[in-house]
Amino acid sequence: MSFIFVLLAVNIISIFLCHYIARRRGSKPVFWGVMGALFGPFAIPFAYFSKGDSA
Repeated sequence: MSFIFVLLAVNIISIFLCHYIARRRGSKPVFWGVMGALFGPFAIPFAYFSKGDSA
């Protein structure tokens, strides 16, 4: 049961980190928050290395 809580905590931290990184880099924070929810910690480097919106 505690393993599920650890996975849930890692997923929630990934959501917040992706959102924070995207907001700081000028990208879409909601999109990257969803990517953090779907892919967990694997989305963090992609959020970090993605280019910001240049519109």
